[in-house]
Amino acid sequence: MENLEAKLETDSHGQFSINLIPGSYSLSVSAPGFKKESRRVEVAAGEPRAGLVISVVLQSATQDGMVVSSADALLLSSDQHHAFAVSPADFRALPHMTLKVHNGHTNADETYSGVPLATLLARIDAPMGTELRGDAMTSYLIATGSDGYSVVLSLAEVDPGFRDSQAIVADSRDGKPLGKNGPFQLIVPGDKRPARWVHNLVSITLQHPH
Repeated sequence: MENLEAKLETDSHGQFSINLIPGSYSLSVSAPGFKKESRRVEVAAGEPRAGLVISVVLQSATQDGMVVSSADALLLSSDQHHAFAVSPADFRALPHMTLKVHNGHTNADETYSGVPLATLLARIDAPMGTELRGDAMTSYLIATGSDGYSVVLSLAEVDPGFRDSQAIVADSRDGKPLGKNGPFQLIVPGDKRPARWVHNLVSITLQHPH
């Protein structure tokens, strides 16, 4: 059988589908800022029409011990091997909300626009709503900026079912891009000090209880 190579791009959810005849195939998956993942895929005769579902999670590329990622993407991940990268263009297409907060550092009122953190966490199957109970109540998030500064929030803190005020990942302030603090910044309303308002936000990691 002749060897053929096809290059395919995933959709906005990181998925694609393809019809294959029975046989052995080599699958390679790559994305900017991540290590390339390769594996063999066997398609057996008589495979159900629903087909095989193959999950591939790319690991962040590393260089001299530092995480290397695309310069402007926000990486959402969990310790249960879910991962999702959001580019600024994809982020702008998500439903936004406006949040007016008082910045204790500058002693000024500011208005941010961004995506509720709970909305982003749904992309990595975070237990929210009625699923947030029992052991899941000890789940927490680590939000990290490009300079390595990290903060922790409990999952309940960002669940709309627990608090009226919602943490957001902002991409604009007072109607303008975040500039030196962007492209993304975590905003946690209700905090008297903005120590958890991580600027230049590059990653949010969900940690489950073990």
